[in-house]
Amino acid sequence: MPKPTEELAQLREQGLERFLHPLDSPAGIRVNRAGKSLWNFASNDYLGLASHPAIAESFIDGIKKFGTGSTASRLICGTLAPHLQLEAALAEAKQSQAALTFSSGFAAALGIIPAAVGKNDFVVLDKLSHACLIDAAKLSGATIRVFPHNDLAKLKSLLASIRAKSPDSQILVATESVFSMDGTICPLSNLLDVVEAFDAMLLLDEAHGFGVLGPTGMGLAEQENVAHRITFQMGTLSKAAGLSGAYVCASHDWIRLLINKARPFIYSTAPPPAIANSALTSLQIIRSKDGSALRQTLRENIATLTSSNSQIPIIPHILGSNEATLSAANSLIDAGFLVPAIRYPTVPRNTARLRISLSAAHPSDAVECLRAKLTA
Repeated sequence: MPKPTEELAQLREQGLERFLHPLDSPAGIRVNRAGKSLWNFASNDYLGLASHPAIAESFIDGIKKFGTGSTASRLICGTLAPHLQLEAALAEAKQSQAALTFSSGFAAALGIIPAAVGKNDFVVLDKLSHACLIDAAKLSGATIRVFPHNDLAKLKSLLASIRAKSPDSQILVATESVFSMDGTICPLSNLLDVVEAFDAMLLLDEAHGFGVLGPTGMGLAEQENVAHRITFQMGTLSKAAGLSGAYVCASHDWIRLLINKARPFIYSTAPPPAIANSALTSLQIIRSKDGSALRQTLRENIATLTSSNSQIPIIPHILGSNEATLSAANSLIDAGFLVPAIRYPTVPRNTARLRISLSAAHPSDAVECLRAKLTA
């Protein structure tokens, strides 16, 4: 029997086989799938900007002015005015010297970490770090160490041990501001105290904090006023910003080095300039009074579902087994709600869960109805 057939059979037996489920509509708050109309609680469109008319208008305007594609990598002839304008705006918004954009968050991680550290260095990861950080750490050739989720005492112990044995090595600690499958927050200020005590660097992935946290939506680093202490502020434009792509904000020297060493940046065709053009509009909305109002609406929806004062729109409903989780997701579809079943290897074994993602665009009555279904 061919190896793919064997592996697929094993995945099926374990309840881990995945399938594509195409939508018959835009991926908005209300979607059509397989002939059924569903409330969408699966997307990461936290502010509802993926369907914002001003952003769509900027996208169309970008196509008219700059064409549909960049035609080459950034270092050849693929750098256009919107790319540079977006990077300058991101650097200013994130209180950093400079910024660089990538085609995706995964590409950004694969570019940053192997450029920052190598085989004689160390990457120290939070246990719940996203797969892109783990894979990038492996690709770098650095020695990898892992500390229990948000356990700063263990992190301190690991860094002390590394520094005692390798006083001259580079150490990069990588973590997330908001953890995508658990909705937990990094204890950022205290973590930075530990990182700085051992002359290490920090890569903070703000993928799920960007747009959601901070006075102007610039993430946990802004909320805790520590942006100036972070070596690499990474994030995506594919979640709260409602588009696609990613960025890293850092010092001028680090950005110049990434331009010369980050392989996904060097050897990929640049993202379409129209995306950069519309991302500028998205960034402006996120930082504006309208963005603040959207964050307030989002917090109200979170309170409706959870009866808490949380700012985090990711609510895990852990059921444990793959079978129970798949069954619950299918029952919710029958009731008119799209809520994804998340299983290993995305989360640890025996922690399969429903992952509920809230948006400012969700009507409160839809949120209330989902809450009733979950507590029935």
